[in-house]
Amino acid sequence: MNKAITDGVLLMPPAFEAGLDVWSSGNGTPGSDTYDGDMNVALVPADQDFSGCLELQKTDAVQKIRYMGETPLLPGCYLQIRVRVKAISGNLPGLRIAAWAGGAGGAHVEGVAETGPATTLTTYGEVVEIRAIVGAGRRGGVDMPWGAAALYGHFGLDLTGPSGGIVRIDDIVIEDVTSYFLRDMLSLVDVRDYGAYGDGIFDNTAAFTAANTAAAGRRVLVPAGSYYLDDSVTFDVPVEFEGTVMMPEDKMLLLTRNCDLPSYIAAFGSEELAFRKAFQALLNNADHDSLDLGGRKVTLTGPVDLAAAVPNKTSYTTRRVIRNGQLNASGGASWDTETVTSQATYSAGNDKTLSNVVNVANIPVGALVEGTGVGREIYVKERNIGAGELTLSAPLYGAAGAQTYTFRDFKYMLDFSGFSKLSKFELNEVELQCNGLCSGIRMAPSGVAFALHKSLITKPKDRGLTSIGSGCQGLLVDECQFLSDEDALDVEDRVSIAISANANDVKLRHNRATRFLHFAILGGANNIVTGNHFFQGDSVPGGVRSAGLILADNVTSSTVAGNYIDNCFVEWCNERDATPDFSTGFSFSALSLTDNIFLSGDVSSLFSYLVVKPFGSGHYLNGLTVTGNKFRSTGSSIDRVERVDASLAALDHGKAKDVTFAANTFHQVAVQVANPLRLSLGAATAAQTWTADLDGALPFGGQTRAVESVVALGALETGSGAGHFGAPHVLTQQGPGADRIDLVWGTPVSGAVALVVRMDA
Repeated sequence: MNKAITDGVLLMPPAFEAGLDVWSSGNGTPGSDTYDGDMNVALVPADQDFSGCLELQKTDAVQKIRYMGETPLLPGCYLQIRVRVKAISGNLPGLRIAAWAGGAGGAHVEGVAETGPATTLTTYGEVVEIRAIVGAGRRGGVDMPWGAAALYGHFGLDLTGPSGGIVRIDDIVIEDVTSYFLRDMLSLVDVRDYGAYGDGIFDNTAAFTAANTAAAGRRVLVPAGSYYLDDSVTFDVPVEFEGTVMMPEDKMLLLTRNCDLPSYIAAFGSEELAFRKAFQALLNNADHDSLDLGGRKVTLTGPVDLAAAVPNKTSYTTRRVIRNGQLNASGGASWDTETVTSQATYSAGNDKTLSNVVNVANIPVGALVEGTGVGREIYVKERNIGAGELTLSAPLYGAAGAQTYTFRDFKYMLDFSGFSKLSKFELNEVELQCNGLCSGIRMAPSGVAFALHKSLITKPKDRGLTSIGSGCQGLLVDECQFLSDEDALDVEDRVSIAISANANDVKLRHNRATRFLHFAILGGANNIVTGNHFFQGDSVPGGVRSAGLILADNVTSSTVAGNYIDNCFVEWCNERDATPDFSTGFSFSALSLTDNIFLSGDVSSLFSYLVVKPFGSGHYLNGLTVTGNKFRSTGSSIDRVERVDASLAALDHGKAKDVTFAANTFHQVAVQVANPLRLSLGAATAAQTWTADLDGALPFGGQTRAVESVVALGALETGSGAGHFGAPHVLTQQGPGADRIDLVWGTPVSGAVALVVRMDA
């Protein structure tokens, strides 16, 4: 590039013979003295070395010669000033290229170098050429770096040293030597050309901004060095980083044309810092919906507080995605769980609040709450230090009054809990390698449609994906794997949980989870759990098993379909009721388990695949469909596939409604239940009352509340052998357990009948 050629920029000053009224003995600024009429100078039209030159006797300590024209210094241009000089007589002076830097409005640009390297004449008649390069950037070979503020210069030379000597000076040459410094003349803009300086101290904000403006679609180069930025910078062109940048945590580097993690790693050097800054940019960049990790494996030495990484945002509801890479936990104490104990008061009348909390400021938001009467996966959602209160993610079923609670703050690789609300955020094809050091993801206290797609959470220490409030509303988890760090432990020793959620409309689809204490705890309603494979066995003969899926809302209105539920069970409870005793409402209602594979191996005979656990009295089944499932026990038989955990309270079977338990298959199950239940009943000798004791053949040991039909199987005969064609009347809910049926005939008869019995009304 040569601006004199390409843009017609006038760089060369006129020859001395054109007149000395444009050559100043001062700085060259308007009004400064010129050499026109000076008795100590003369024009020499012919010289054996110079075709025409200026002869000058040095009379000042620093004899200045400056062209008074304003030679432009354009952004990205580098000018070389050179001149040939020879001594004629007298003292031999020193020489150097010199200039005056001018800025906007004719102001002098202070603090920049205005002289080039010095040379001393040593021989009379010897032609010596001196030269210096001036430009905006601090590059190797640039003698006078002036930065972006300098717009023009008054160029010339200085004679230094002893006075009295006479020299002859050839015409001064100013030429564009930008090509010395450009690597790619067609497509690359170097930030140094706009005043950037990579010493880690100088503020390069203005230089970076100017380079971006000048690039006009071309690439910008950040050469080797450490470039400090004191303010946010946006690049709307591609940027190549050979050097790195430094900036305050609250300032942003927005790479709108290469908003990907490899570019931010190149920019910041540190992978961990680059991930935080790239996420910061993602939430402040309207031009990109996603942060591509570029397939990189990023090592994290501590939890990433994502809200702290974006201090200008307290909430975010525009779709954003992190995709395509691995995050790997490494390090030590920064991942340690923080445990705090404190006394607090709970009242069912204010069912999501702990009040009068001692040392409330010490309790972290997002901590797990443990104590008497506290259900599983209850977290601190908010903290009010002034009021001494904690807001909880869900009510407590039996914690009325004051007690000491334990609060455990697990450390998560990706922690969104600092946002007040986060919606439509996704992770796609990302693996979180927790390595047994930490947990995976903690969601924001509120928000809608957080999504995890085709991702892995590998070896979380405590939790895989955790909701501490309603940030799981509409949660989508699709085609993911949750790989436990507790594979080698027996079931009873495990503590980790893959997924916990509190709000409604959770969808868990086509996931795989291995040997956690629980696969998922869902506290809301309207959930869809389909196509998942979760298994939780161990090698203990006759061993216990833990719940794989826990539905913690009795009015669940959920579908569990097409899953492979392996060596674990579905638990349905109401442990998040502040008043767990039933008084009004729907009780245990609206659950559908269809077309699942239930498998267990070498378990206790007391194991069951579906467990209903009331946490208060008076509850009943009010809408349950269990159809098309395959129940199979291997290695040992089990008593039944379903049961009530009555450790706290029993179900009221006398109120059961709308229960369908049909078209299932059973292998190595002693009692194969159904509702409606089809059975045959007969008497070999004539009897007026026939009794059918169902012996637990109705689901959950339900009561015989209805008989749909009684159909004779062949002839019925009286005691005399005569045919009997009358119908019996039916007495239901007989016996101590109300699970017996009596058929009462008008006269004693013998024979057999087929019955259809129901446990519900």
